[in-house]
Formats: sequence, C-alpha cells, structure tokens
Amino acid sequence: MHFANKWFFLLFLVLIPMIWLYFIRDKKKPAIKISDLSILKKVIQPKVIIYLRHFPFFLRTLGISLLIIALARPQKGTSEEEITAQGIDIMITLDISVSMKALDFQPKNRLFVAKETTKEFIKNRRSDRIGLVVFAKRAYTKCPLTLDLNILSGFIDKTDFEEFSDATAIGTAIATAANRLKESSAKSKVIILLTDGANNYGELAPITAAKAAGELGIKIYTIGVGKQGNVPYPVEVINPFTGQKSVQIQNIQSDLDEQLLLDIASTTQGKFFRAHNTEELKEIYSIIDKMEKTEIKSKIYTSYSDRFFPWLFWGCILIILEYFLSHTILRRLP
Repeated sequence: MHFANKWFFLLFLVLIPMIWLYFIRDKKKPAIKISDLSILKKVIQPKVIIYLRHFPFFLRTLGISLLIIALARPQKGTSEEEITAQGIDIMITLDISVSMKALDFQPKNRLFVAKETTKEFIKNRRSDRIGLVVFAKRAYTKCPLTLDLNILSGFIDKTDFEEFSDATAIGTAIATAANRLKESSAKSKVIILLTDGANNYGELAPITAAKAAGELGIKIYTIGVGKQGNVPYPVEVINPFTGQKSVQIQNIQSDLDEQLLLDIASTTQGKFFRAHNTEELKEIYSIIDKMEKTEIKSKIYTSYSDRFFPWLFWGCILIILEYFLSHTILRRLP
C-alpha cells in the first residue's frame, strides 16, 4: 500500500491528547449531586451497560482515524519491469564417442554425467541463447541457438551414442559450432567443448579450427573428462555356444589429450579445465557460469490508483453512528 499524502498521519498526534482529555474528564466528580444514593444502589446495572458509556467515544476515535487514513490517500500500485539484457551466445559441444561409456564416474557413465551437469548449467541462463553440437567421427547441430531452454534440455536428454561414435573429430566439432556462431551479433560468443579423448579423425586440425574461431571473436572453454590411466568400461560379449549377449566390465586406457585441449583454449583466450569426477565437473560449470555473466539492466515503472473511498465511507459511517448513539440510547448527563 502506498500513501500519496503521508504527512496527514501527523493528525494522529491530535488523537492522543483527545483520548487523554477524555479519560481525565471521565474521572472528575459527577455533574449532579444527590443527597441519598440508597435508592440508586438498589438499581443493579449489568457491567456491559457500564462499559457501553465509552462506546461512542471509541466510535468517534475510530472514525476519525479512518478519515485521517483517507486524507493520506492510500493507493495501490501496478509495477512493470523493463529488462534489457546483453546476452551471450553459447554452443555446447558434446563428445558422444564410445569412450564416453566409461564408468569412472560411477554409477553412471561419462556421457550421462556430462548431460546432467550441462542441463544444470543452462537452467539459470534465461537471457542467453544456447545451442548443442554433438560429435564423434562426425559432428552435427543437435539444437540451434535458442532461448527456449526447455527444448534444449529435451535435446540433451535424447542425446546418446550413435552409429558414428567410434572415433573423435575435435577439429570438425569446433568448426561446426563456430559456424553456428559466426553470424551472431551477441556481445560474447562462447564454445564449451567437452570431450574425454584425443583427436583421431577428420581432415581439419583442431588448432586450425580454433584459430579460425578466434578470428570470429569466439572464445573456447575446453573440458577434459575422465580419470587418467585404466578406467572401467562395459564391453559387450557374445557367448560362442548360445549366441547370447552379455556385458562385462573391463579396463581400458584413457587417451585424453590434455595438451591439445589446453592449446585450443589458449588460442581463443579461453580456459582449459580437467574433471576427474562428477563433483569437479559441476564445479567447472559453476566457474564458467561466473566467468561468462549476462549484463542485465532493469527499469521499474509503477502506476498508482486511489483506494481512499472505503476508508472515507466507513469513517463517515462511524462518525454518524457515534452521533446517533450519543444523542439517543447512550446519551450521557452533562
């Protein structure tokens, strides 16, 4: 509630001496002297009748209070907020090669954990356009740049290993993501490249692709996921006698090329991160979120409408009622 004329509340200071004078006057000696009170003592009055003698004064005080509030002009405001955001365009570039099936992020594999942490990252970036590129032997845009983060989350959920997942073409992935950002007019353009392997396929070298992206004003953050050395990996085995398929866990050697990812990031003034477990991957996304903040400016416009009439109406009603009762059934002797 907003009051247009707050200084009218100073009138409440008048009520304080008015109440004080009323009770001082009430304690004075009676205006009528009677020689014998024996007859009056036989008249038994209910206590409620005794207390009712103060009721008109209570009505008058409450009525005046409501009128003072009406004079202060209570108003109800309707606010509108105008938001101006200088958003960031981000292409999430996600490795879906078969090595992402490794179970060193137990109990789930690397791809599952990468998808969940990516969804958590994009959840609060409502002013940014974000897209998704997936890659292995080849790369393609799974979701173009969009402000609809619910749709993007749906595409991330549906991302899985495909028939071309037996190799890793990092250079092709960077070129595909950069191609989606090259026409962007955003203040900042970012590629987040998440992989667990080394570049082993494609005609375009990753550093060449990174330099081209840097020329377009694109910054690349690279994230290497997975533990070093031997890691558990599910292998499908076929029984030669029954033909039945089963999954066995075997150890494979992790082949992440950290130096390559470091060079890609530094070429574009980005940064390289290393995630050995789920907690570290979440922390990395949190760091990137703080580094790439959207600038948001807001202006609030408020329009007010008067709401004094109910206070005025009931204040007048109480004053009229007080006058009526004081001159009729609750009339007092002078």
